[in-house]
Amino acid sequence: MLNHAISDYFHFDYQFFHTLRPLFLKPGHLTNEYNSGHRAQYLHPVKMYIFISLLFFVLAFRGNHQVIKEVKETTTTQRVADSVKRATVDSIGKKQHLTAEQKKAIADKLKVTPVSENGKIKYNIDYNVGDQIDVLGVKIDRNGTYEDYLKKQEKHSPAQRDNVIQRYIAHKSYDWAGQGKDAQKMFIEALQHNSPKVMFLILPLFALILKIAFSKNRKFYVEHIIYAIHLHCFIFLFLIAVIIINMLLPHSWHSVSDWLQLLATLVVIWYIYRSLRVVYNRSRWRTVSKMLGISLMYMLVFSLSFFVILIITAVTTV
Repeated sequence: MLNHAISDYFHFDYQFFHTLRPLFLKPGHLTNEYNSGHRAQYLHPVKMYIFISLLFFVLAFRGNHQVIKEVKETTTTQRVADSVKRATVDSIGKKQHLTAEQKKAIADKLKVTPVSENGKIKYNIDYNVGDQIDVLGVKIDRNGTYEDYLKKQEKHSPAQRDNVIQRYIAHKSYDWAGQGKDAQKMFIEALQHNSPKVMFLILPLFALILKIAFSKNRKFYVEHIIYAIHLHCFIFLFLIAVIIINMLLPHSWHSVSDWLQLLATLVVIWYIYRSLRVVYNRSRWRTVSKMLGISLMYMLVFSLSFFVILIITAVTTV
């Protein structure tokens, strides 16, 4: 058992790193190799996708709904809290290009709560301070009830009232609030947990789009799936690298972070273009036109898939 465990580990390790080189440096080459039957030296696409996507979503969802700053306990609590608050507002303003009035409104709503832990103070920043909280687009009164919500809905015209899904979200939110649970936090955590499932809907649909767009290539459907998996594996790995670099950058380097995101976007666009040319062997302008059409269809499929997961999350979250 020990012998097999060690050999399997190093076999996976060899295949994984041997697969990374063509995946990163030769767009589309890995797909052509795999579809040609040269598979023994490369990692299985599904196995590689599961491993990479798991790592990506773990990094992508780290502390999305809460900003935490750590300082030593000996520092003056209120002064540091104000400093954290100002830095957060400045960060939001630079990211979203807010006006001074909008930044002031955000600053007025921010609540910085110091929490002592292991000899340090963590400053939890709550963005949802006020009479209402927003749960997936539904306005929930902090001190209200579901009956109050229904009475307010009756005052609106039929066109302005929330739909069935929004009413369901409101109902669940008020139930959780009555149990002392944070409705928004529960929804976000459940949605983050279900978000990777979106990709399992998108991959086969994206492969179907490719089969329709490149029907003249007469490739089997499974060949389009292999390309879809390899493409998403590259994007996830590349974004993992970008996330790690952003984590290492100092907080004050906002401009560098923005330029890095722009560069990452351009690299991904170039990679998609180049991989399509290599796999489907079309001319430059034909590849660009196909790429534009595929991108529009992909965004539609992504939106529909995310909407399905959103409904599943709203229905199944307890």
